[in-house]
Amino acid sequence: QRRSLAPSQLAKRKAGDEEEEEEEDWHPPTTRKRQKGETESRECYKSPFRKPLAQLTNRPHCLDSSQHEAFIRSILSKPFKIPIPNYKGPLGLRALGIKRAGPRSPLHDPFEEGALVLYEPPVLSAHDQLKIDKEKAPVHVVVDPVLSRVLRPHQREGVKFLWDCVTSRRIPGSHGCIMADEMGLGKTLQCITLMWTLLRQSPDCKPEIEKAVVVSPSSLVRNWYNEVEKWLGGRIQPLAIDGGSKEEIDRKLVGFMNQRGLRVPSPILIISYETFRLHAEVLQKGSVGLVICDEGHRLKNSENQTYQALNSLNTPRRVLISGTPIQNDLLEYFSLVHFVNSGILGTAQEFKRHFEMPILKGRDADASEAERHKGEERLKELISIVNRCLIRRTSDILSKYLPVKIEQVVCCRLTPLQAELYKNFLKQAKPVEELKEGKISVSSLSSITSLKKLCNHPALIYDKCVEEEEGFMGALDLFPAGYSTKSVEPQLSGKMLVLDYILAVTKSTSNDKVVLVSNYTQTLDLFEKLCRSRRYLYVRLDGTMSIKKRAKIVERFNSPSNPEFIFMLSSKAGGCGLNLIGANRLVMFDPDWNPANDEQAMARVWRDGQKKMCYIYRLLSTGTIEEKIFQRQTHKKALSSCVVDEEQDVERHFSLGELKELFTLNETTTSDTHDKIKCRRCVNGHQVRPPPEGSDCTSDLSQWNHCADKRGLQDSVLKAAWDAAVTFTFHHHSHEEQRGIP
Repeated sequence: QRRSLAPSQLAKRKAGDEEEEEEEDWHPPTTRKRQKGETESRECYKSPFRKPLAQLTNRPHCLDSSQHEAFIRSILSKPFKIPIPNYKGPLGLRALGIKRAGPRSPLHDPFEEGALVLYEPPVLSAHDQLKIDKEKAPVHVVVDPVLSRVLRPHQREGVKFLWDCVTSRRIPGSHGCIMADEMGLGKTLQCITLMWTLLRQSPDCKPEIEKAVVVSPSSLVRNWYNEVEKWLGGRIQPLAIDGGSKEEIDRKLVGFMNQRGLRVPSPILIISYETFRLHAEVLQKGSVGLVICDEGHRLKNSENQTYQALNSLNTPRRVLISGTPIQNDLLEYFSLVHFVNSGILGTAQEFKRHFEMPILKGRDADASEAERHKGEERLKELISIVNRCLIRRTSDILSKYLPVKIEQVVCCRLTPLQAELYKNFLKQAKPVEELKEGKISVSSLSSITSLKKLCNHPALIYDKCVEEEEGFMGALDLFPAGYSTKSVEPQLSGKMLVLDYILAVTKSTSNDKVVLVSNYTQTLDLFEKLCRSRRYLYVRLDGTMSIKKRAKIVERFNSPSNPEFIFMLSSKAGGCGLNLIGANRLVMFDPDWNPANDEQAMARVWRDGQKKMCYIYRLLSTGTIEEKIFQRQTHKKALSSCVVDEEQDVERHFSLGELKELFTLNETTTSDTHDKIKCRRCVNGHQVRPPPEGSDCTSDLSQWNHCADKRGLQDSVLKAAWDAAVTFTFHHHSHEEQRGIP
């Protein structure tokens, strides 16, 4: 009888203790009819694939203990293998948990091509090599090839200098230094290289430090984090604190300070100056191997809380980054040097008596020959001391890597409204009388601010005219009939008129982007009104913007596909450290008393990654307080270049007595600054190169390559604006001699 192959029938047969096991490829045997006389016999089909079952027991395979021990030892003696099929990669330099045999060796090959060796052990004779303990022999310190391959020659030199300073090889007993390279030379990359090297190696074949702290302005915290990620590619996980509640920040800082050992999970802390000051107690409870202070000129005042909080941090190694270490006076310079290497210049009183007073007296245009000689001697002595812990390279180096930069000081004529308001203010407020008496009162400072705002645009002082404040009584009658601050009127301001021309010509003749910089948010408001009326796309960064949002808008603006034409920047909020290479034109709308602020702001576009020729326009109102501010900047920059850049023949541009002439208006000049400098290159207001023979002028505006009226102007954008309000320009080509620019 034929058997059913239905699953239910198969299950029944299996339950009935059927001996046959159904195989996957089982086929029922063919049956034949039984012949007459044959006896009935049933065959049991057995699958050829069926194997006999082995009996299972719970007894151990090896009953002999010696055999068992030998078996375990044979398992443990097998070398470790990577559990990946066909793996051909490196198996590592050392086995886990096993100390390397043989002499010490450096972390990276010092003899590899292009290797940057920071330390080389002394060469030993064969006899000394036999005597030395190989477990204590110093090894080479070599920068990670990942970084050394991207370092430029001046950056390799800078890393070597930094390492020598923080390891006390330049000044025994002192572990600090100042990285004073000008903007755009890669100070951040050099410091990241230093940190990574110290965290991973030393001549003693172990890390030099466990942890490092980077303190920066709040707007640069995220930038530092991105730079570490960019150059080290995930080899390290920094801890960046740029916001959060007090409890959350304290918890993170406590966790950071409690880290110990050779491999700290987050060995780099990136924190803002403000957050550091507020949470200094947590960070002062432990020790840190290295602290780096970015934009370190913030520490120019040794009396402020931030300076004292950082100074009390338990760390011997201190690196201060500042492209502008001298901003106002030598005592501020002393504070920076004293922070990194306490005591090398004596106390503040000793420094002032021995260095500051003689140097400043010698720099004055009215100084006697003896005072000049003494000042130069003290200057040489100061330079010889400070140069052991300060490295300074100028942006001349960038000429090999960046396009040409043309910087132009543009003197703009006041409009009739501005001139009348200016003269009216000087008659009523009489601020010059107080200055002549040697007093600088609150009203004097307020007068300076009012005049600076008037130079920008009359709209900025309109409210004072309405309220008839001191200096503006009756000034409302000078404004045009029906005037309103709701809309910007460029024709009422000389500088705004020039700016309007610059933007219009740039927009219509090129695809360049423009950065507009001002010290006043009220001026940024005027820029916004102008952009809306002209339908320019723009973004704005000032002190009201959060740190996280700043990084996003900068990244978006730098994208070539982004349509935004203008980036408005408050110099107080974002003038330091931002990278705005998406633009190649920058307008500095008003000057600052501190030349460092202007220099920082103007360096935003001429940086690594810039591909286009850069144009910098510094707008000044002709014959006004703005020219006096620019003249004061020149005096401070002369002092800075004298001490920091070691330029011995910096011109003595101005007598200190002349700086009191703030509150005057010169309506007859094309440039008050050019008149005071007595430029050797110009005759009757026109440039002559070289200076005429027999010229007895001893001064020169050496910082600028050219002085020009309209005939000598080469920038087509500025030429279009000349007839509107421009009276005179100084312009400077970056490294024109190397570039072959005529």
